[in-house]
Amino acid sequence: MQRNQQQHSAQHAIMRPPFVDRNTGIMYQCNDAEVQGWLTKQSEWLKDWRRRYFLLQGSKLFFCKNEWSPPHGMIDLSTCTTVKSADLKSRKINSFEVSTPEMTYLLYADCEKEKDDWIGCVGRAIVRTSATYLDKKDEE
Repeated sequence: MQRNQQQHSAQHAIMRPPFVDRNTGIMYQCNDAEVQGWLTKQSEWLKDWRRRYFLLQGSKLFFCKNEWSPPHGMIDLSTCTTVKSADLKSRKINSFEVSTPEMTYLLYADCEKEKDDWIGCVGRAIVRTSATYLDKKDEE
């Protein structure tokens, strides 16, 4: 898991193609990820586990087949209800779930520290986009 620290390596010089939401046609640029790294995600239909490169940018969590490919999926964290540990549910160590009203995504990290870091970052992104948090900011 890497936090964006304005690195100028060759890897970061490559511009990733945007994610295009199939339902809305909206294009999302994904080149300024706050946090990025490898996680393994349970596939939606076959329920097998696939290693994916994740990008957390604002209220969106994108996933790609590798570090340079365009994202092929997105979790809108503004609709998420919870992020929590899920070792028992997934039967995988270092796993966690990200839940929306429509779906629960199961993911696991390579180690416990990365799992805890991802849960913290995703949790903060959920709070930042929640209506309660936004209403309190407006009152200040």
